Amino acid sequence: MLQPKARWKITEANENQVMELANQLNISMIAARFLVQRGYDDVHKAQSFLHMDASMIHDPFLLKDMEKAVKRIHTAIKENENILVFGDYDADGVTSTSLMYLTLKQLGANVGFYVPNRFTEGYGPNEQAFRHAKEENVSLIITVDTGIAANHEAEVAKELGVDLIITDHHEPPPTIPDAYAVINPKQDDCFYPNKNLAGVGVAFKVAHALLNRVPTEYIDLVAIGSIADLVPLIDENRFLAAEGIHSLTREQRPGLKALMEHCNINPLELNEEHIGFMIGPRLNAAGRLDSADPAIQLLLSEDDIEAYELAIMIDDLNKERQTIVNEMAKEAEEQVLAKDTVPSVLIVGQAGWNAGVIGIVASRLVEKFYRPTIVLSLDESTGLAKGSARSIEGFDLFQALSQCREWLPHFGGHPMAAGLTMKIENINLLQEKMCNIAETTVAEENWIKSLAVDLPVKVSEVTTEAITHLQEMAPFGVGNPAPKALIENVELAMTKKIGAKEDHLKLSLKDEESVLDGIAFRMGNIADELSPIAKLSVVGQLSINEWNGHVKPQMIIEDIKVDEWQLFDLRSEKEPWTKINQQHSESIVVAAFRSESASLLSKIPAEWKTISFFEGEVDYSVFENKFVLLLDLPESFEQLESIFSVHDKPKRVYASFIHEKDHYFEMLPTREHFVWFYAFLKKRTTFDIEKHGADLAKHKGWSLNGLKFICSVFFDLGFVKISNGFISIVDSPGKKELEESPTYKKRIEQSEIENVLLYSSFNELKSWIQNVMEKEVVTMS
Repeated sequence: MLQPKARWKITEANENQVMELANQLNISMIAARFLVQRGYDDVHKAQSFLHMDASMIHDPFLLKDMEKAVKRIHTAIKENENILVFGDYDADGVTSTSLMYLTLKQLGANVGFYVPNRFTEGYGPNEQAFRHAKEENVSLIITVDTGIAANHEAEVAKELGVDLIITDHHEPPPTIPDAYAVINPKQDDCFYPNKNLAGVGVAFKVAHALLNRVPTEYIDLVAIGSIADLVPLIDENRFLAAEGIHSLTREQRPGLKALMEHCNINPLELNEEHIGFMIGPRLNAAGRLDSADPAIQLLLSEDDIEAYELAIMIDDLNKERQTIVNEMAKEAEEQVLAKDTVPSVLIVGQAGWNAGVIGIVASRLVEKFYRPTIVLSLDESTGLAKGSARSIEGFDLFQALSQCREWLPHFGGHPMAAGLTMKIENINLLQEKMCNIAETTVAEENWIKSLAVDLPVKVSEVTTEAITHLQEMAPFGVGNPAPKALIENVELAMTKKIGAKEDHLKLSLKDEESVLDGIAFRMGNIADELSPIAKLSVVGQLSINEWNGHVKPQMIIEDIKVDEWQLFDLRSEKEPWTKINQQHSESIVVAAFRSESASLLSKIPAEWKTISFFEGEVDYSVFENKFVLLLDLPESFEQLESIFSVHDKPKRVYASFIHEKDHYFEMLPTREHFVWFYAFLKKRTTFDIEKHGADLAKHKGWSLNGLKFICSVFFDLGFVKISNGFISIVDSPGKKELEESPTYKKRIEQSEIENVLLYSSFNELKSWIQNVMEKEVVTMS
């Protein structure tokens, strides 16, 4: 048995609908199953999902205050006013800023941009920046990807006589800022159909309204910002992301071209993963460590040489960011592990932690401990802490923080992520309240990480053609996650650790005549947890592996489980305990059957539980649900059968069966041997086996042990007397069968024990144990 890392939430599709859709659309069963699972269960729905067009783009004037904002911006351009685009420092923010700036430039505006420094100014609009803008004769400020919580700053703008247009997509607070216009689809009184636009998506809608056409020249920026900000890729967002990726495969801005070259991204192969894991993090890096300006300059640059230098700078910043994150994550983990128990909501903090990467560290802690997490950078000189929070399924982080407003003068975000500022002195109060909310609202099952599985498949169904059909469902992301495929109860054709540190796992999965390769990154240790003859189930993503001119399907495995008990064959190992992973110490029970094995027990790890059958009565319940090492050969089948007859069977069996002597290959005298020797004794009446036994055995071609065994059986049966090596016949003994001799019976059983347990094949041994397990459960003590 092997427990999965996550709780698998498996959804079964209606296979009749799947087959019908596959036939109607001429696609693979895998692709059809995906469509049905996602709700596109008839031809019309499926075709609208597969064949997107510009009709999916909604009218920008459906956004509340859009008409008012557009009129004001056009007036500012016409009157030659100074306009400031006020942005944010993450990837969504820098793409939003670049898009709005380029749009206004295209319209002939006098425009500049400003992104606050995360470390000196914090998140969002601030009074000092607004006052400085006024000094620069700015009369119109347009925020992008920020501002929905800027109530004070809106009042400052009014006081300064500066019109403020807020464009944002974050959750609105109870009181909306009193700005000239507020464009945010999440406002209660905004009826725009797409509530899930990214900040760059909202900026794109403003550009659409200003230009009175769909500004396709900026759709690449929309794709980058939307994917990096993890907004749901459905409906309009899906079309914008797909078109943006497509545009990036044809032509790139100088900055993006240089960045992609530096990341070794082939534009023709670009997909959402390149944006999410390579381009997005690098655009984020500048604002996380210092100013976001280099990232914006990269997107705005029209000079190849400048773009190349900026790409190198941003990549170097990203490497520095990775180093900082690794160090902080280690320190944060140590803080959590130092607690007696892991609380329901983690809050960790330290002076000197880089406030720009605390969100990444929070995500790392959620991944490791699976608890809602807030990571704080403490500034003891001001008594303030800047925090970033990440959540788990079933816990609405934004709503929980909303119940703690008394300690949070500034916070904002989403159900799964948030940012905040607070006084250090209130940290304990916040943790107590957040833990209480979590413990009373999170369902029991949501404390365990879940893995949504929506694509059960057979190995035979996984072909390159099927995977190509599946890739047509991209781009994948939030709202349209990459499908997690499930392959159940298949055999292992091959298992191998790979990588310089052997920390990755390569598998070949076999189902009847079909074989599929799989790779599980950072799961090399699981190779030792898989029995070669176990049937396992895996969850992962299907992909196409192109290598050395060969193209074949493969699975990127994310989780593995084995539901059945597993047998591990250690019969050739002299020190079998060294082959068992000690991380399972609490589950391991060692069974030693013979007194001569006592010396071996001293070598067993002290944390393991040992049961010595030769020391008296055994409580067999200790073997329930455990990993059992059968150290040596049992004295009887009954001992072994008792272990496997417990109610909750052992999850793993490590068969070692260390032994000093083979009875199976020793001579077992036949009935003719017994008859001849008895006749020999009757003629001699006595025989000195110590003095003449070896000669007799040699003469007859027997072994001396075989001869002594015959004598012991005769003694058991009362046929002879034995004294100091002298064997004498007993007159007129009763008639008895050989099977009545305990010595004979034990020898026969030991020979059979060795045959079944030592000299059987791996599969034969497992079948024998399985048959014992399937017998009626007996109660033992």
